[in-house]
Amino acid sequence: MNSPTPNSNANSARHASPPLGIVASVYMVLFLAGLFPVTTFGGLPHFPGPWESPDVIAAFFAARPQSAVICAFLQFSAAIPLGIFTASVVSRLQFLGVRAAGAHIAAFGGWMTAFNIAASSCVLWAMCHPGVAQDTALINALYFLAYALGGPGFSVPFGLLLAGICIPAAFMRLLPVWLIIPGLILAVIGELSVLNLVFPEALPLIPLTRFPGFVWLIVAGSLMPRASKREKGTGVINDSLIPFGSP
Repeated sequence: MNSPTPNSNANSARHASPPLGIVASVYMVLFLAGLFPVTTFGGLPHFPGPWESPDVIAAFFAARPQSAVICAFLQFSAAIPLGIFTASVVSRLQFLGVRAAGAHIAAFGGWMTAFNIAASSCVLWAMCHPGVAQDTALINALYFLAYALGGPGFSVPFGLLLAGICIPAAFMRLLPVWLIIPGLILAVIGELSVLNLVFPEALPLIPLTRFPGFVWLIVAGSLMPRASKREKGTGVINDSLIPFGSP
């Protein structure tokens, strides 16, 4: 019976999961692609903000229902890779030795974010059906439901996802300090964005969490080690797997 080779021992210590950076990139591309049809790049009128009058909101959905349907489709699709990323990064953290609550907080935040994106997209899809946009009271009620799910309902749990990755990664030295610090800042901004539910002036906190957060997930997913510091069966620490080069 042949004994295992060093290469097979090293391979057994590598986490089996999709490439996190690529999954995060797919999520970002789908989400941003969903914005294109409803902005000025896709035509006028553009998607109304929550500060617009009820008539302006209703007029958009009456004039451009197909653009809103495409937006709903692409953003619903974006929720899938975000859910996959969440499951994979939590599994990766646990594989690398994280036993603290941070991994579970990341799981809660990531899956709640994905669910709220999907739910917001479904509400947006419902708003595009004939007869709905003509009912100003109904379209505005649905609009603010979609906004709550896709606005603070996105940024608050997304902040938990970032914090749940950053904090254990900092203690375990799985990611570099220059990435952990902005991740924690984005997490705090995401939690503060809940203020938008009572203070409309806090609206900028939502995009300030969302768009830099896309980039952060891609970079963090690309830099997250796939293998433990000590390869199985070798008893030797592989310095190439330690981002900080710590002992």
